[in-house]
Amino acid sequence: MELQKVLLYYGFTPIADPQAVMLWQKTLCESLGIKGRILVSPHGINGTVGGDMSALKKYVKQTKKYPGFRKIDFKWSEGTGNEFPRLSVKAKKELVAFGNPDEIKVDENGVIGGGIHLKPFEVNKLVAERGDDVVFFDGRNAFEAKIGKFKNAVVPDVTSSQQFVAEIESGKYDHLKDKPIVTYCTGGIRCEVLSVVMKNRGFNEVYQIDGGIVRYGNKFGNDGLWEGSLYTFDDRLSIDFAANPALIGECDVCQAPTRQFYNCTTASCHQLALLCEPCGADSSSRACPHDSSKQHDFEMSG
Repeated sequence: MELQKVLLYYGFTPIADPQAVMLWQKTLCESLGIKGRILVSPHGINGTVGGDMSALKKYVKQTKKYPGFRKIDFKWSEGTGNEFPRLSVKAKKELVAFGNPDEIKVDENGVIGGGIHLKPFEVNKLVAERGDDVVFFDGRNAFEAKIGKFKNAVVPDVTSSQQFVAEIESGKYDHLKDKPIVTYCTGGIRCEVLSVVMKNRGFNEVYQIDGGIVRYGNKFGNDGLWEGSLYTFDDRLSIDFAANPALIGECDVCQAPTRQFYNCTTASCHQLALLCEPCGADSSSRACPHDSSKQHDFEMSG
C-alpha cells in the first residue's frame, strides 16, 4: 500500500463562480481517488483531504494552477487511508460558519484587515519580549481545547464558530483589548475570520499563527508553548507532534488523564466523549453524552 497522507489547507481569494470551482474540485478529487471535505465560497477554498501521497501531490499541483490558489500553504500530516469515509465538496456562503459573511472582505492577497501573521519562532519571540502580557486566544470550539491548548490560553465557552461573534460582543473579554492577543486554531483559517471580528470590535493588537497549531506543533513538538494533543476533524480524532505529549484531558467518567475522544455508540449521533481507555472500552460510557461541550461540530474547520 502506498504511503498515506492528509492535507490541511485554505486560501482566501475572490471567487466569482464558487459552483464552477466546486465542480472542478469534485472532478479532480474523484479522478485521483482522494477523499475528504472541501468547501468553496466567494471568499476562497478550505479543505482537509487524504489519500495516496502521489495522488495528493498531483492534487496540489493541479489546484495551484487556479490563479487565486497559487500561494496556498498545504500542510501535510501522517495518514492511514481511513481518515475520511467519502468525498464531500460543497459551495457555501462562508468558509468558516461565523454567521457574518458580509463582514469578511478578501482580495488576491487574502483577508483584508485581519491579524498580523506570526511564524512559529515569532510567536515565541513575542512571548519572550512581552511576557505575561501576551494572551493566547483559542479560536476553536471549547471541547477541542480539552486535550491540547497553548499554555494559559483563554478558551471561549463556545460549541460552534457561529457563537464567536456573540461571545466577543458579550464584554467578558473587554479587559484584554489593549493586550497583545495571539489567536490560534488548527490550521489557521478560523483565526483569519476571528482576528477580523476582534479587530472590528476594538481589540487593538491582534496576531494569528501562520499555519496554525499544525505548523507550530510540527516546528516545536513538545518543546514549545503548546501542550497536549491536537483534535482533528477526521477519523483520527487527535494527533501528537512528538512522543509522550502532556496529558491535559480528563476522562468524562472517572477523571483519569486522557487524550482520546470516542464517538457515540449511536450511529446517528454526532457527539463525542473524552474517555480513558478502560472507560472507552465500556460501551455504556460512549452512549449519547448530553453535555453540549462534548458535541462534535462538523464544520469544515482548520
